[in-house]
Amino acid sequence: MASLVSVNVGAQRDVEWFGRTVRTAIWKAPVDGRVAVRGVNLDGDDQADRRVHGGPDKAVYAYAAEDYAWWAEQGEDVGPGTFGENLTTEGLDLGAAVLGERWRVGTAVLEVAQPREPCFKLGIRMGAAAFKDRFAAADRPGAYLRIIEDGDIGAGDSVEIVDRPDHGRTILDLLHTTAEPTPEALHSMLEVPSLPEGWRAWAKRHLDG
Repeated sequence: MASLVSVNVGAQRDVEWFGRTVRTAIWKAPVDGRVAVRGVNLDGDDQADRRVHGGPDKAVYAYAAEDYAWWAEQGEDVGPGTFGENLTTEGLDLGAAVLGERWRVGTAVLEVAQPREPCFKLGIRMGAAAFKDRFAAADRPGAYLRIIEDGDIGAGDSVEIVDRPDHGRTILDLLHTTAEPTPEALHSMLEVPSLPEGWRAWAKRHLDG
């Protein structure tokens, strides 16, 4: 059964990066006990740049322990929360998660929204600017989630898939569409009812162009 290895939160901080000060909340750490999930965030968690992080379609970020194990084989042996995720999961293939599928975790209900597209702050966290590109090339993006029902969660909670749409389009399907935005792939994505508006606008621009 799928479950949570840890729940991770972090506050904003200033870091020096190539001669400038960058504000970021990518440093997340596991916390003990129950954590409230409500609105567009977890209690105790924050995002520094709300233009590109956070909000309803990026309220919670999940990354899999299995993907961390793969990174360890590549020489990056790091622990839960390192990639800035709120939920470190076990027993789920996040790349195969269907867009719009819903999970019951603790007393909360979460919905798979979109893959992560890494920004330069992941490079800051890893101390290597090029890591952002390595992460993108690895095809292990994790999944951003919406909060459908407020509740509370904690390490050890089961992750139960309570609804899975019939369209079958997955996190990796959407990510791969950015690399090969064929008309067929774009039309396929636009048929996903839960597709975030930013992705929908992107797809329409490509079709109109």
